[in-house]
Amino acid sequence: MTMAPAKPSHANPKPAAKSTKRTKADAESMAKGQREISVSEFFAKNRHLLGFDNPRKALLTTVKEAVDNALDACEEAGILPDLTITLEELVAPPSASKPGRYRITITDNGPGIVRAQVDNILGKLLYGSKFHRMKMSRGQQGIGISAAGMYGLMTTGKPMVITTKPKKTKPAHHIELAMDTTKNRPEVTLDIETDDFPETSSGTGTRVSLELEARYQRGKASIDTYLEQTAIANPHAKITFIRPGGCDAPTLEEAGEGETTNAAGPVRTIEDDVRVMHPRTVDVLPDETSEIQPHPYGVELGMFLRMLKSSEEKQLGSFLKKDFCRVTPSVANEVYKAASTKKQSISGQTWLKTIDHEIAERIYTAPQGAKLRAPPTDCLAPIGVRTLLAGLLKGVRAEFYSASTRKPAVYRGNPFQIEAAIAFGGDLKGDETARVIRFANRVPLLYQQSACSAFKSVVETSWRGYGLSQPRGGAPVGPLVVMIHMASVWVPFTSESKEAIADYDEIRKEMKLALQECGRKLGTYMRRRQRMKRDSERRDVFERYIGEITKACSALTGTDSEELYEALLKQAKRRTEIADKQLDDEGNFIKEGNGRLDHDDGVIIVEPLDTDNPIAPVDAPLPSETKPAKSKPKATKSKAPAPKRVVKKKVVKKKTKGSGGLFENRDT
Repeated sequence: MTMAPAKPSHANPKPAAKSTKRTKADAESMAKGQREISVSEFFAKNRHLLGFDNPRKALLTTVKEAVDNALDACEEAGILPDLTITLEELVAPPSASKPGRYRITITDNGPGIVRAQVDNILGKLLYGSKFHRMKMSRGQQGIGISAAGMYGLMTTGKPMVITTKPKKTKPAHHIELAMDTTKNRPEVTLDIETDDFPETSSGTGTRVSLELEARYQRGKASIDTYLEQTAIANPHAKITFIRPGGCDAPTLEEAGEGETTNAAGPVRTIEDDVRVMHPRTVDVLPDETSEIQPHPYGVELGMFLRMLKSSEEKQLGSFLKKDFCRVTPSVANEVYKAASTKKQSISGQTWLKTIDHEIAERIYTAPQGAKLRAPPTDCLAPIGVRTLLAGLLKGVRAEFYSASTRKPAVYRGNPFQIEAAIAFGGDLKGDETARVIRFANRVPLLYQQSACSAFKSVVETSWRGYGLSQPRGGAPVGPLVVMIHMASVWVPFTSESKEAIADYDEIRKEMKLALQECGRKLGTYMRRRQRMKRDSERRDVFERYIGEITKACSALTGTDSEELYEALLKQAKRRTEIADKQLDDEGNFIKEGNGRLDHDDGVIIVEPLDTDNPIAPVDAPLPSETKPAKSKPKATKSKAPAPKRVVKKKVVKKKTKGSGGLFENRDT
């Protein structure tokens, strides 16, 4: 056997190991470097999680959190909200892509904040009263407005300025507040009483002012869009936005532009170059919600064990009855029976302190297989069909409006309710993708649209069956605005910035059903209009040649031209009689109106057509205008007179049921 020659030792020499000095740490030295991290310090380094990842979005998030808090406070106090948002440019941006320095001030007419709570509410993260409550509200995490003050302090070094007046007869409190992010603790730099507070309808209120680095730009994800959509979902609120440069400008009322309604139709938003005013269109506050207890289906084992330890009740029976909802005596007896063993019997008199982990797990598992009623829904306050339509009428100029409110449903034991509305035609552009407006507890969602369950439900709905074009895997194309609202005691957002709704199967299913209900009404309306339009076009063709046919027949036969014209016109009308009629949603003829849609509280139709002949265009010639003059057959002129342009008044048809005067019939 031949051996391979050995390689010389100098071939492919290994590199010499680099000598490094490494300090070895032991457990004691490592322990010295460990310390507690406050929640404010964490979010200061990860502010993108809260929606402060760029200057433009930071400005929007600041306004959003302040407006949400103001609306919640006004509604809890039973006050119709009146909000003013003022944006001042302190340092202009050096370029279009770089931020400037702005001061944003939000003033409301709410109940105000007592002095003892100002520091914690506005200067401390994760502090509030809504996190543990099982009832619908806008703010739920206790982060928003405090995070906005923290962002302003980080970018400009200026503290938050709060002026609050909780008593009508007493002066307001002026407080300048900063936050110690290392300890999540407020630091008050100024605390005085002042009379410098604007007069409000309630005599009380709160004003919050912040300086921050930001970029103001109009567009889809701007303050203007957010306030517009907030006004749609909250028509009971009056919202005024003063753009940069508008502080010294006259108000819309002083400029003579404060009239928001006239004989032409519903109340609309008005604006000029520096001011936008979204008027109040509903003078009734949303229904007051009630707090409910957790439902057994939505409680996990760890949470159940914690509730056992922290409950004020002493016995198991009272614990199941008072700390949970929908646990009836019969359900409780099933739980006792399922949790009992041969060695130990469980009953309503069992003391909570005697329940160990094994027994607690059996008690927890028993209700999961029982047939429990769904949670109560008095904890929800949906917008409502009529209020949805009032909001859309104010902000969207369309021809057809429809809305739908689904019955309450449950996900993870949490009750929720889905509402949808659509606006079609009118001034909306027909060659663009439909605009989708998303809301969660009356709060607009402007970012992460493609990740939101609401947008996915719009894409998955088949709009072709309702007369609209729709690309595969996309939203419908046409003059359409789609609005979806989710009301819940706990909205499952995808992140702390509250920009998109998580994709639960139960939630998406309810959204699709609400959209389909609105779509069916739209399809009924469009099919009727299209059929009537086709017959109207056929009649136009007949009427166009009746005059020529009359002249030719009269010349050949000597028949009276007027009698012949009347006979032919009568025949044309009989052949196209559907053009003079209306069809209901089942295709049956009706005498007038829009069929069953006229009796549907979830539909509003703004008629853009002539009242006497709702199918023919306004400038179309009337039959009598092309009718030849009565004369002898040979004396008939060969050229018919040119049609005259006829312009008639249009009528905006509105519902009157439960509208509070908003949907009254008005002539334009």
